[in-house]
Amino acid sequence: MNDYILECKGLTKVYDRKKALDVIDLRLERGKIIGLLGPNGSGKTTLIKLANGLLTPTEGKIYIDGKEPGIETKKIISYLPDKNALNSGMKISGLIKMFKDFYPDFRSDRAYNMICALDIDPEKRLKTLSKGNAEKIQLILVMCREAELYLLDEPIGGVDPAARDYIISSIINNYNPSASVLISTHLIADVEKILDDVIFLKEGKVVLHDTTDNIRDREEKSVDQLFREVFRC
Repeated sequence: MNDYILECKGLTKVYDRKKALDVIDLRLERGKIIGLLGPNGSGKTTLIKLANGLLTPTEGKIYIDGKEPGIETKKIISYLPDKNALNSGMKISGLIKMFKDFYPDFRSDRAYNMICALDIDPEKRLKTLSKGNAEKIQLILVMCREAELYLLDEPIGGVDPAARDYIISSIINNYNPSASVLISTHLIADVEKILDDVIFLKEGKVVLHDTTDNIRDREEKSVDQLFREVFRC
């Protein structure tokens, strides 16, 4: 087992001559909930897709548990994309079976318990649910794996405050505590309370990587306040 669950060394990604990521150097420890914070277009989704093996670097390297992204790393990553990638015509029970078939570490019993607690019929098709409930189902499927790294791309974007609260509590209560969770978001105030560390991305560069406690002690302000100063929002 590698000391770091995720490492980037000079990681660069270029699209049409524009650098989405610009010589990123990072080391993420195990057992942490980490906020990947920045405005739209700062490179958050690109970094998550590179970690998940959906993109390849233009330059530099990215490692998951000491390995370059590939078949082996996909076994230990649970990924929530920024857009719903599930078949909306499937029943929830069918989606649970699909995840169980695909991922040996998927806990179908936990998924059913969480869905029943929401009073959602597992025989309903995903497309019949409200947007908030559909988002909850997608998150439940991701968080019911016993993964080593959870990559969550904008898990609270576009849902109402009640759904946000449910999603945040689900992240806290259902991930493998020895694993790491990387949460990409620009809604800092909603997630700050659960974060151990934060990374500020600005125009493809890391402008801050520190613990939330250090930031509050040093800056005497919240992460959200510092974010607004750095990004002038």
